[in-house]
Amino acid sequence: EYAEGQVWSYQTRVGEETSTVLINKIETNDKLGKIYHISLNGVKVKNPHKADGVSTELPHFPVSDETLKKSLTKLVGKSAPNPDYIEGYTIWKEAFDAGEAGIFTISASEIVDFIEEAINKQ
Repeated sequence: EYAEGQVWSYQTRVGEETSTVLINKIETNDKLGKIYHISLNGVKVKNPHKADGVSTELPHFPVSDETLKKSLTKLVGKSAPNPDYIEGYTIWKEAFDAGEAGIFTISASEIVDFIEEAINKQ
C-alpha cells in the first residue's frame, strides 16, 4: 500500500541509480482512481535553462497506480512532502479540473525521458 511521505527506489535510467521517488500527496478521482503526486530526486536531466545545464530534481508529476507498480522497487524511507511540488500541483490541479490535463501512466524513468526531451526541444 502506497502512502504519503514514502520514499522509494525505482527502476531508473542508467546513471541515475541513486534517484528516488517521493510520494507527496495522494488524491482519489472518480474516473481515474488514486492519483499520486510524486517528486523525483537525484536525476540528471539535461536542462538548458539551468546554469550548470542539469536538473537534479523534478518536483511534481501526477501519476497513476500503474506508474508506481511499473516503477517502484523498494521502500527506502520517509520524508516530508517536497515543498517545491506545490507550485506544479496547483497549476496541474487547475488544468485538470478544467479537463485540460491528465496523469502519467508510463514508468517513472519514461517520464524522466519525456521531460528531458520536452525541455530540450528547440
